[in-house]
Parts: sequence; structure tokens; C-alpha cells
Amino acid sequence: MISVNKFKLKKRDKQKLISTLNNNWISSAGPEVTEFENKFKKLIGKKYCSSVSSGSAALDVAFKVINLKKNDEVIIPNFTIISSAISVIKLGAKPVPIDCDFYNWNMKINLIEKKISKKTKAILATHIYGYPIEIDKIKKICKKYKLILIEDAAEMVGHKYQGKYCGSFGDLSIFSFYSNKHITTGEGGMVLTSVKKFKDKIFDYKNLCFGKQNRFNHYDIGWNYRYTNLQAALGINQINRIEKIIQKKKKIGKSYYNKLNKLSNIYIQKPKIKNIENVYWVVGILILNKKMTAKKFRNELKKNNVETRSFFWPMNKQKAFNKYNIKFRGNFPNSEYLSKYGFYVPSGLNTSQNDINYVCRCINKIKKKYNF
Repeated sequence: MISVNKFKLKKRDKQKLISTLNNNWISSAGPEVTEFENKFKKLIGKKYCSSVSSGSAALDVAFKVINLKKNDEVIIPNFTIISSAISVIKLGAKPVPIDCDFYNWNMKINLIEKKISKKTKAILATHIYGYPIEIDKIKKICKKYKLILIEDAAEMVGHKYQGKYCGSFGDLSIFSFYSNKHITTGEGGMVLTSVKKFKDKIFDYKNLCFGKQNRFNHYDIGWNYRYTNLQAALGINQINRIEKIIQKKKKIGKSYYNKLNKLSNIYIQKPKIKNIENVYWVVGILILNKKMTAKKFRNELKKNNVETRSFFWPMNKQKAFNKYNIKFRGNFPNSEYLSKYGFYVPSGLNTSQNDINYVCRCINKIKKKYNF
């Protein structure tokens, strides 16, 4: 089976981990966490940085520190991971989803202002699947309406938009270090800001809000979202080679594009659109003919020992929200189409050219078999 994600760790990553174990720095207190955070904030270009246990935890903390309250509204993508909505709902606030663009899969910026109300407090701008959202435009909207910009760059570690690193644009920015990300520590995430009033709150809310005078008399309700030295040890050297990682991901994506872009009824994003480069966090395939669903296509690939993943399921179609009587107004045709006809193929850092060639041959064979 060709895995959808083959992560790649170097010998020095493992040596750093062993050194950390030998020095007994295994918990959240220790030099590796500090070193990793310092390197990461320097890379992105933010003043303050705090590691957390996951990208979802990073979203929880980010929304908590902006003092999101009951009945506040947050504009989010409809086509994204469910954590984006859950983090808002946990605080009693209301997520207001925006449909995605059919071809770049990011939130449609021209729909945002129509959804802004007196209750809107923030916009969550997410870079989807490796293609940067035009976040400078969203930043202008936030400035116009005095809204907080939270930048979800979970899938974009090390990638740039207009010469600046993704994650450098938001009032708060979040990242993920899950096993399929450009920098992986198994699990983990990061919250960054240059706003001083957010700095201490980020640390407190990820660390149970311990009391200042009496440690165990907690001043507010937070979480234990701490990050360990063992995880940080894995990430430190990956930061040093992030440019090589990004180039490798682009190379994988371009190879797929060159082999598949001329196929009828198969859409694959271009490496570059309007001077915006695609880093191909994942290589997504969108079927443009309704005769073949993503589920059916994926099953055919599985028979050929090719592992795939479905696209995100849209927020307006989530069963979990029906259970709690949470409903979203509006139409979301693009998100719904992508969820039914989109999937992604093997594209981890250890994906070889032979793997890519084989996957593309299989896609061609399936197309011929079903004649669509």
C-alpha cells in the first residue's frame, strides 16, 4: 500500500530526541520547548509564541484569549476541519460559515462582508490544503470593521504569501505539527502573536490558569494543553531545514500536476495562480463529472494499493451539529460539491517519484475503465 503520508525524520532529529531522554527532560518544562518556540517565532516573525498539544488546542486558546463570549459571532470557512467551529461553539459563540471557492478551495472573500453583523468579533482565515488565502484582503476587512484576525496556518508551516510567512499576518496565528504537516512532532501546535495583551493569556489558558499568589487557586478555567520536551526535540532540527521541506512538497505537487492536468474531468490545482504559489500540503484531486464520486474513485485506488483521504466535510452538513440543534443559514454549493467529489493522494515527504508515477497510472486506468 502506498501510504497517503510518509513522514520523514532525519538521523539528527532522532539523536536530539535521544539526547533529551538521556537528560530526563520529558515533561513540558525544559530547554527543548523554549528552543523550539524561539526558533519558530523567529521563523514566522512574531514577538510571542507558545507551544500547545495540538492545532485544535491552538484554536481553543486563540479564541479564549480574545474574550469570545456568548452570542459573539466568528466568521469561519465552511470547508475546513471541524475544530474551527467547535472552538467557537465551546465558548457559547456562533460560527458563521462562508462557502469556499470552487477552484482554490479557500473561503470566498467576496462573501465575507455580507456576513458581518454587529455581533461579529473575529474572522478565522484558513489557508486550505497548501494554497494561501489572500489574507491581505481579509486583513483590510478586519481593519475596516475593527475585527480580530485569527490566521489558521496549520497546513502552511514554512510557506510564504507575498514574501511573508503564512502565520505572520494575523493578530493571532495558529499552527499544527501533526504527523502529516511540514514540520511534525507527532502531535502539537503553536499559537503566535505580537499583541502584548494576548501573550500572558495564551500561556495561562494552555496551562490551567494557575493562581499568581496561590498556585492551586486557579483564577479562571483553562486547559492542560501543554507540549512536551520530547515533541519539541523532534521539531528543532526540522525548522533548520524548512526551506528544503517546502521545495520537496512543491516538487511532489508539480509532478502530479504535470502528469494529470490534461486529463478531462480531473481538476488539480496549478502550482502557481496569480503569483500565488501552491505548496501542496496535500495533492487534491477534484472530479468534474458527477458520474464518478470520490468514494467510488478512492475504492478503485484502494484495490490498486493506493491509500487516499477524502476532502473535508462541510460545516453545514456535520451530524454533530444537528445533535445539538446548531444550524447554519445560507447555501454552500461549492463546499458540498468538494466534499462529495474531492480526495487527495499520497504526497508525504517520503513519497517517491515511482510512487507518483504509479498513482497517476492508476488514475488514468480508472478513468478509462469508467469512461468519464
